Amino acid sequence: MPKVENTAPVAHLDCPGGGQVWVDGDHLYVGHMRPPAGTTVVNIADPKNPRVVAHIEIPMGWHSHKIRVANGIAVINHERFGSDGPADFGGGLAVYDVSRPEAPRQIGKWRTGGKGVHRFDFDGRYAYISPTDDGFVGNFVGILDLANPTRPEEVGRWWIPGQNIGAGEDYPWDGYVPPRCHHPMRMGDRLYVSYWHHGLFILDISDMARPKAIAHVNSSPAFPHPTHTVLPVPQMLKGRKVMVVADEDVAKLHPSAPAFAWIYDITNERNPLPISTFQVPGLDPDGAPQPPMMGCHQPSERFTGSIIPFAWFANGLRLVDIADPFAPREVGSFVPDPAPGASLASSNDVTIDDRGLVYLVDRVRGVSIIETDVL
Repeated sequence: MPKVENTAPVAHLDCPGGGQVWVDGDHLYVGHMRPPAGTTVVNIADPKNPRVVAHIEIPMGWHSHKIRVANGIAVINHERFGSDGPADFGGGLAVYDVSRPEAPRQIGKWRTGGKGVHRFDFDGRYAYISPTDDGFVGNFVGILDLANPTRPEEVGRWWIPGQNIGAGEDYPWDGYVPPRCHHPMRMGDRLYVSYWHHGLFILDISDMARPKAIAHVNSSPAFPHPTHTVLPVPQMLKGRKVMVVADEDVAKLHPSAPAFAWIYDITNERNPLPISTFQVPGLDPDGAPQPPMMGCHQPSERFTGSIIPFAWFANGLRLVDIADPFAPREVGSFVPDPAPGASLASSNDVTIDDRGLVYLVDRVRGVSIIETDVL
């Protein structure tokens, strides 16, 4: 049975493991980790009885494990996954008409070189993506305009100087992890960008064609986990402007205790300052190394108020109240049973809907639908 605190199970959807979940209206969209499972669309009008209404497959050698939906448009990543499968399928960002969610229809695709696109943000007009391309080392920041969703147009890109070796830039990171943009998040005319073991950047995109870095912080290698997500908080908390930064408990530079989340004060956005951290109570008693995927992964990119749901890998869902950003505290949790064949849960992503229900996807198999009275 799941381990719960201030939460309760509503339903469980049996489906292939997922990388991202997103709710739009009465439908849940699940981006799956492994081909040929691509994207599943689920009717959740009755959350106690979720009903699969559509499925999009993807060829072997590729995956489409991330999805965002707005204004009847779904954007789905295409990224190389292994070495088998058709090379001409191509990496990039696929665009679907989901005005009828039970009948998704691909209407466009933006293609790029290299592995393709990893994670991204989408506001209904612009997609803020983490693509690769020929001549570049690692993923960088891209901005696509989907005013015409059948013909996505790149309008801006940004990278750390040194990534564009195809243009003759000197590469300064021999002996260290290559740079890799994980994904940007937009708020106002800023992008908040996670850059793996190269930390985080705040970009000014008031001119989208020329993004400009205005701040940079890196917790690696002092803390050996990669920076996964930089999530700005729209409202002031205790008179401060803050952002939540999630490190991912994988790809550690050396054995360590589980990854955790940071709270940064960005009242002066050119000088981000860490003011607190959050770790699941009791998970790290003494700082000793633990296996990967015990700690932090991903906060919900959709939240209301000051309580942020997190997917915390083996430790499931954690509901974290940051009303006092100097002292974040846990107010609820839900640790699902391990998927069949797994020894631990592997909670990979989480989102919420406007009813306050929480959707938690397991990397191996299944989605838990959860209710709580704290949101």
